[in-house]
Amino acid sequence: MVFDREAERRNDAVYAEHKAALARGEKRVLRKTHAGELHSYPADEIGFSPGRGQAQVRTWWGMGILTALMALLFVTSWWILLVPLAAGGQPFWGALVLTVFGGLGAWYTFGMARDEYQAKKLRKERGAPEPGTGHVSR
Repeated sequence: MVFDREAERRNDAVYAEHKAALARGEKRVLRKTHAGELHSYPADEIGFSPGRGQAQVRTWWGMGILTALMALLFVTSWWILLVPLAAGGQPFWGALVLTVFGGLGAWYTFGMARDEYQAKKLRKERGAPEPGTGHVSR
């Protein structure tokens, strides 16, 4: 890796601007972009990819696919729960674990997909670069 003095100066300026914004009480997140430059993102532009856990899915539509899978698990668990009733038996109560997991998972992943969709739309409107992965240590 070659040291780029000009890129380091730009990163220092972004870092100083970020610290000033925090001092003014703004909620901001300092991240590297996909290009490797530092950028100070307002909290509403960050979405889920850099911060909330270690998500391996990085797009809103990818998280939407996970939401659909969790919703399918939720519906399937109800089917598993109630099928024994058709044969005159007792419900399969163990399926409630899948029901809870699928329902909560669908709710959580939907929220993450929604947040990332809104953040991506704001980044596009404001001309902000896409955030990269990993945290910035300064």
